[in-house]
Amino acid sequence: MAESFGVDPERYDRTRPRYPAELVSRIAAAGPDVLDVGTGTGIVARQLRAAGCAVLGVEPDARMAAFARTTGIPVDIATFETWEPADRDFDAVIAAQAWHWVDPAVGARKVLRVLRPNGLFAVFWHVFQLPPAVAEAFADAYHRAVPDSPVDLRAAASPADAYQAMITAAADGLRDAGGFGTPERWRFDHEEHYTRDQLLDLLPTQGTLTRLPADRLAAVLDEVGAAVDALGGTFTTNESTVGLAVRRL
Repeated sequence: MAESFGVDPERYDRTRPRYPAELVSRIAAAGPDVLDVGTGTGIVARQLRAAGCAVLGVEPDARMAAFARTTGIPVDIATFETWEPADRDFDAVIAAQAWHWVDPAVGARKVLRVLRPNGLFAVFWHVFQLPPAVAEAFADAYHRAVPDSPVDLRAAASPADAYQAMITAAADGLRDAGGFGTPERWRFDHEEHYTRDQLLDLLPTQGTLTRLPADRLAAVLDEVGAAVDALGGTFTTNESTVGLAVRRL
């Protein structure tokens, strides 16, 4: 699943939300040289570049890396665990929507190799929260389409809980590696508005759907679309961007 998002990088870049301005400002304040782990199509990298940073991406999916390069973001194609930094070091190392694909212990030790003293390490995720009726329709349709899937969307009643588990795993890796200060939890709340078409454009970029055959994907999207239609064709949801930030000692 980790390397399936490049199936449609243009859609991914078009539909995935951008990151809060305050988060971008905090990272940019750490210094101009930033390493973006799992850069994808370069969404946050471009936001940081606009804030005055020089960003290098590391990305295992060549299709995602190729898209990011077309936007002017330099990218090394590798998993972070196997990536060779040579003599490069950075004021900040970040991972947006990506650190759960990295071994947290190996990743933390690699960060220590490339992060300058007092440099910032930050990992963060968007908590995507559908209205209950739409979330239920999505879960039911998905499990009809993929009855043997190990992913149980019905069990994910609170997406925030899943992300808190990712943050805890990241913190455990930092503690085991040593060399870091006391982690700080980050949370940025924001309101998002979706039309039916916007949601149906976004959903195929989710890891649970990236590899579905076209007919099964269409069936899932039809049911989700009907649930949004029942709400009047649009909805507004309260979402959060959550994460963990720490300084290298």
